[in-house]
Amino acid sequence: MFLDFEKQVAEFEGKIEELRHISGDGDTNIATEITKLQIKAERQLKTIYEKLSPWQKVQVARHPNRPHFKEVIKSLFSDFINLAGDRSYGEDKAINAGLARFRNQSVMIIGTEKGNTTQERLETNFGMAMPEGYRKAKRLMEMADRFNLPILTFIDTAGAYPGIGAEERGQAEAIARSIETSLSVNVPIVAVILGEGGSGGAVALATADKVLMLEHSIYSVISPEGCASILWRSSENATNAANALRLTAQDLYSLNIIDSIIKEPLGAAHRDHQTTMTTLGDAIESSLKDLLSNRTKNFRENRRKKFIAMTDNKLI
Repeated sequence: MFLDFEKQVAEFEGKIEELRHISGDGDTNIATEITKLQIKAERQLKTIYEKLSPWQKVQVARHPNRPHFKEVIKSLFSDFINLAGDRSYGEDKAINAGLARFRNQSVMIIGTEKGNTTQERLETNFGMAMPEGYRKAKRLMEMADRFNLPILTFIDTAGAYPGIGAEERGQAEAIARSIETSLSVNVPIVAVILGEGGSGGAVALATADKVLMLEHSIYSVISPEGCASILWRSSENATNAANALRLTAQDLYSLNIIDSIIKEPLGAAHRDHQTTMTTLGDAIESSLKDLLSNRTKNFRENRRKKFIAMTDNKLI
């Protein structure tokens, strides 16, 4: 699947596929032509992705082939034990969580899951969690604190589910309790924005000691469409809203909202999952080692100071 601004890349890759179908063994002329087209396609990708607009970043962050939390679990963790339910209402598949081992370190992992197939997307509500999902996250953060386990969270959601049922079951309170718990536990927390980091649904899992973002992910208080609907009374102004929201990883890093940007492969994460997973794992390991090397281990106090300091940022 190619995005609107990747039209020239799509043409190059289409020609490459055509030549591969007609090429025979030892046909050096066609092989040479394929190589030339591949070089042109890579150059075009490099040119495009070096100067993406905020709205184009939104499109990349939402790409359906982008790596999801389920793949992160399979690629980076071993001995994963799924822990379900909020012990109050039920299980929310939009938030997957459990115990695991990360490079010989026992951890608690919590993440939003959008799903890949139509059935999975319906089961996970397209990654939009219900109150029971955030209450499950709260329960497992407290468990991690009890057993002195680092917490790793992974965010890819347009936001918490805004439906009537969720509101009736206390959506706002559940999100607030999750944030409160994040600020209360005294174990290291590393959060990663994989794709979309939308609204309070993202903040509920991203109130961390270290917040990392993949290079072409986004993180904002509201979606561009939602912002446009409020300010211009029309979602057609989503492009203008994206520019104003300063939702890219680069903007947020310059504002000291996040701590690190994880570089993506040429053409973004959806084109090379394996490289993305390796780079992601290294970034998490580096952040976790940095936190665990803190001799005072006063994570709670340091985390609170970090977020209080953001209110003094005059650029926000």
